[in-house]
Amino acid sequence: MKSTHFILLFLLFCQAIFAQSTYTFTEGFGAGPCHQYGREALYTDLLVHQLIQGKLSTPTEGSTLTNDKQGKPITWKRIQADTANRLRDAVLTNGYLYLSHQSKEEKLALLQVAGHGGLFFNGVPLSGDMYRYGWLFHPVKLKKGLNELYVRMGFGGRFQGISAKLIFPEKPVAISTPDATLPHILVERTTEPLWGGIVLINLSEKPLKNLKLRASIGGNTLVTEVPLISPMTTRKVPFQMNPASVTQKGEVACTLTLLQNEQVVDEKIIKLTALSASEHHSNTFISAIDGSVQYYAVAPQSGGVKPGAALFLSVHGAEVEAIGQARAYKPKDWGSLVAPTNRRPRGFNWEDWGRLDALEVLDIAQKRFQPDPQKIYLTGHSMGGHGSWYLGATYPGKWAGVAPCAGYPTLMGYGSADGKIPESSQNPAEQMLLRASSPSNVLALAANYKASGIYILHGDADRTVSVEYAREMRKVLSSFHPDFSYYEYPNGAHWYGDHSVDWPALFDFFKWHTIPKAEEIDTLNFTTANPAISATYQWIGIEQQEQPLQYSNIQVRRNKTNKSISIASKNVRVLKLLPGAFATGESFKLSIDGQEVCTTCKIGAAPLFFVKNTSWQAAEAPSPQQRNAQRNGTFKEAFQHQMVFVYGTTGTKEENEWAYQKAVFDAETWYYRGNGAVDLIADKDFNPAAYPNRGIILFGNATTNSAWPKLLANCPVQVQRGKVKLGDEEYSGADLGIYFTYPRADSPQASVSVVAGTGLMGMKAAWANQYFAAGSGFPDYLIFSAEMPKDGAKAIRATGFFDHNWQYAKMDAAKGE
Repeated sequence: MKSTHFILLFLLFCQAIFAQSTYTFTEGFGAGPCHQYGREALYTDLLVHQLIQGKLSTPTEGSTLTNDKQGKPITWKRIQADTANRLRDAVLTNGYLYLSHQSKEEKLALLQVAGHGGLFFNGVPLSGDMYRYGWLFHPVKLKKGLNELYVRMGFGGRFQGISAKLIFPEKPVAISTPDATLPHILVERTTEPLWGGIVLINLSEKPLKNLKLRASIGGNTLVTEVPLISPMTTRKVPFQMNPASVTQKGEVACTLTLLQNEQVVDEKIIKLTALSASEHHSNTFISAIDGSVQYYAVAPQSGGVKPGAALFLSVHGAEVEAIGQARAYKPKDWGSLVAPTNRRPRGFNWEDWGRLDALEVLDIAQKRFQPDPQKIYLTGHSMGGHGSWYLGATYPGKWAGVAPCAGYPTLMGYGSADGKIPESSQNPAEQMLLRASSPSNVLALAANYKASGIYILHGDADRTVSVEYAREMRKVLSSFHPDFSYYEYPNGAHWYGDHSVDWPALFDFFKWHTIPKAEEIDTLNFTTANPAISATYQWIGIEQQEQPLQYSNIQVRRNKTNKSISIASKNVRVLKLLPGAFATGESFKLSIDGQEVCTTCKIGAAPLFFVKNTSWQAAEAPSPQQRNAQRNGTFKEAFQHQMVFVYGTTGTKEENEWAYQKAVFDAETWYYRGNGAVDLIADKDFNPAAYPNRGIILFGNATTNSAWPKLLANCPVQVQRGKVKLGDEEYSGADLGIYFTYPRADSPQASVSVVAGTGLMGMKAAWANQYFAAGSGFPDYLIFSAEMPKDGAKAIRATGFFDHNWQYAKMDAAKGE
């Protein structure tokens, strides 16, 4: 059996080698520094500015790209590849590498570039290989004659170099195996199908329909229908496997066959590993965020799962796989440990969609292991130390103990690969963008840590994440927290062995702590920046803010003797009392901000709501069409609910090409950065009823995208060719780019987010997808000119937040200088 598989693998390998030809780029021109991309909506890129303006000239040795801010010329320098075909030079720092290829004919190819932040191929934006894995393949169409690439140097590019090649495969449709998401097979649990994720390549100019994936393990076969693969794209798709034939540990072969209309298109063999459930292992699941396959890892409880045991959620560091994180822990006899992925080893710094991944895995693990709900613990290392600080502050009441190891508290202080969130700005418009990043600032949420015991572990010789971050947090906690422990490991580097995380004293500290029950807590102090991220703590909640994305706080005292609750609030318009505030049917008095609201309040199975207009009064829950804890805005929110990309086709040829290319660019970036998947659909084929409760990302404006009136007829932002209207204000010109969000009227939770422009120049100014950078701040709307890649915040025309009825609000708006 093994011999047969080896021969088949060898033949497939040879077929892959000889069925394609390759062109490797070995020389080019570099220029820099000329760009700055980070954790905010704004970016500066002098090359992109020239590209938008149509002024970018083909480089030659010593020619000038542009002048920097000091007026000094930025010139092109010839760069030759080294013996490993890597192109590298110090001039590329925050710069670009120009590559070119002369083609004798129009031809389709796969472009593979490794170690870059993004690129333009013949003026079309393509995603970057920010992880340096080399797994990203771009289907491209070569023109006859000169084809040009401008490669933006990203994380790691300066030091490890860029490699780039064009691959000309024999087959236009193929299974790509390097980036598979696969589970371990547990020999004690083979009765249920397993999910896997695999990349499919469509190197053709037609959509691929009627596809199926057939997975065969030991004679047991499962067939999974595959979603549409758009022209000239790649997509990671789910498939199911039947492991019933696996009875012992070891390597397991799965034959994966791609079928179209029942005809074989491609076939590959993938390898899985069978383990015992008592060993560290990985499990896969379908994510509610986007329908993709994700995985989490488990360090199982020694001796098997026991009733009333603990559950530990451990969040990993940058470049660390979840299974590697789990394997750093010896099994504990009093609980199971699970490690989510953050959707990639670097992913989203445990914020944004990384946060959602952690919550998904926590929910799955609680259902699987049935732990004592009072014994849930949070820990993590490095970037996961930040994740511990962030999740611990964001979700008070979820954790009995929180233990950051070698962590940094905020993305303002330690930025990692995408840079830091700016701490402040003198520009009112940029201040509004930073306000959209407020949920990232755990220092402003620090009072929430009082809900948990905190254990801080850090090596005192850490050169990667300085121990000064731990000392800073020790100082913060010492001013108010009665229950935290702190330990600096002597001479400890960033990683000093598995006890960098699996530290006995840390788990002893956890043993001493449980989450108090609702009846045990009479004093609550809770802060949130966004109720749609975090709205409740124990038996109290913030449902709606007065000013969106400003910090909201409630300080609550319950007196069981005289049966009363008093609340002091800040920036709260609607608050709620949850079951547990008092026993069902028991009367109590309530005062808010010194006002007696009711003397005979009673709570049952549903929350009680109170609204502040001129005074506080009892109320019904806010309308689903208002801002609330289910949907509270910011541009990025629509990307959470199994988003659909709808691109416009009713504009000019150039506008339609922009819409499709931008949708593909964003889908490609989402796949690679977040191990995700997106449905792409043309406006003419879009019917909202066919995509209920899903986030919609619209590319184009009311002139160029026919789906606009179906979703945005009542929106206070209206964009068409040549102008944009915001409330009663109007901005004219063909060079304006716009991002904004608005709720779907037919859904209580999903939103529409729009990437638009008033003309081709404005559309191109909206190319960059900085919204996928963790912690980046995108308010409800942002209007800017095509000068933004050169002038940054000075190019903002207007930005801000809508009011609680999703209307333009001058008090929450800012204009550019």
